[in-house]
Parts: sequence; structure tokens; C-alpha cells
Amino acid sequence: MHAPDGEQNGEARIESRQTSISFDIFTLFPGMFSGPLDASMLGRAREDGVLSVRLHDIRQYATDKHHVTDEPPYGGGGGMVMKAEPIFRAVESVLSSSWAVGPVPPADIPVILLSPQGRLFSQEIAQELSTKRCVALVCGRYEGVDERIRQHLATDELSIGDYVLTGGELAAMAIIDAVTRLLPGVLGDPTATVHDSHARGLLEGPHYTRPRVFRGWEVPEILLSGDHAAVARWRREEALRRTFERRPDLLSDADLSVEDHAFLARLLRERGSVQGRG
Repeated sequence: MHAPDGEQNGEARIESRQTSISFDIFTLFPGMFSGPLDASMLGRAREDGVLSVRLHDIRQYATDKHHVTDEPPYGGGGGMVMKAEPIFRAVESVLSSSWAVGPVPPADIPVILLSPQGRLFSQEIAQELSTKRCVALVCGRYEGVDERIRQHLATDELSIGDYVLTGGELAAMAIIDAVTRLLPGVLGDPTATVHDSHARGLLEGPHYTRPRVFRGWEVPEILLSGDHAAVARWRREEALRRTFERRPDLLSDADLSVEDHAFLARLLRERGSVQGRG
């Protein structure tokens, strides 16, 4: 069986990505990033110069005596809203000075507002961002940000899920992790990201390692057969099965072969048979 087109395209995408990336993070709480960015893959990527993260405290860009960064909303209502002036000043001064292009950020640097109102972050968006030399992430807080930040500063708005976090810092960490692991050399296996869940539109199938038998539960015999073609097909079918059972919505956009469609049809018949007996 030929490799799915999605895999071939995925390998091409790896070759076209940047070899390094820089993130500028604009936040009221820069201390939140110290642990995750120093450990494991992200820590190694920073040491190797593949990943650069610069943290910018928005409070430092407020010009009043008390460095106020939030105010009650016009029209009343509970909570506080992040002010436009400090965020505009922070983003514009940092990005323009970094790239020496004048008083506004370069047009090719995405300025992403992290908010529960944004479009849902996905593997496809991570792949898109992995081609950028620099990405700016603005971490929202409280009841949100002044609408003029959305309208006139941010070039995109992302959410990592249909739930509400205290602020955008955790979302920023998730995006940094998802994007960085796509860069060449970050992971030990250069093709690993091609086979990840969501990379080809499917969830990843099951994995096993030693011991062969654990508490009476055995590794599937096919994985011990040495038949690489049979193992590859089993893994593909298990990925299809897991996606069919857990995230069938993904199948409509997945790159599926004739064999894949036949296998899914069999799963659908089996489900109908079980439901009929029930």
C-alpha cells in the first residue's frame, strides 16, 4: 500500500519550516513561564538556539504613576478590562525595535490575542505558525481586553478550547509547545510529528512496549510478527478505529484511501450489528 498523501505532504511541510522561531509574550504575569520553558523539550530547544522566548511585562509599559493596566468597563458590569494603551505600546515598541522597521510591528509577524472568543487552535494552525520567524502572543486577563486591541492591533485571535481559563498564559505555553515540536531537530525522530494524532487528520493508534505480557495482558501478536507491511496496516486501521470511536467528526476531512473507506464501512456494519442485537 502506498503511503497516504497526507504523510507525503507532512514530510514536505517539515522541510519548509523555519529552523528556529522566536516568541514575544506580552503578559501581566511573566513569572508563570519560568518552569515550563526551562524543562524537557522546550528547555533543550532554548539551549540549542532553536527556540527563543522573550517575556514582556505589560505593566512596564503603563505610563501612569501606579502602572495601571486595567479599568472598569464603560457602561458598567462586573470585572475589569485590560487597557488598550499599555498593550499597544508594549507590542509596537518591542516588535518595531526588534526588527528595526519603524514605529509599528512588521507585517509578517502575527500578533495573536489569546482569548476564549478566538478561533480554535489546531495542528494545522501550529504547522502554519512553525513557518514564521517570530510570533507575538498577547495574554488576555480578567473580563478581557479593550475591543480596540482586537480591531487594530491583533492580527489573529486564538483559543485552545471551549472553556475559560484565568488568563492567556497557559494557552500561550500550549501554543509554544505545539509549534516548537514541529521544528526540525527538536524531536529525536524527524518524522515523528507526521504520525502524531491530528497531524494527518486521525487520532494516533495504540502503542505497546516491554514487557510482552503485563498482568496477563499481552501485546498484539501482529506487532511481534516482523511483517512491516502488516504492522503498518494494523496501525493505520487502529488509528481509523480510534478516530471512528472517539472523534468521528475528524473523518470527514481526513485523507483516506480506498482501503481506509472499506475498513470504516466494516466498522459501521459491526456497530449496526451490535446495536441490532441490543
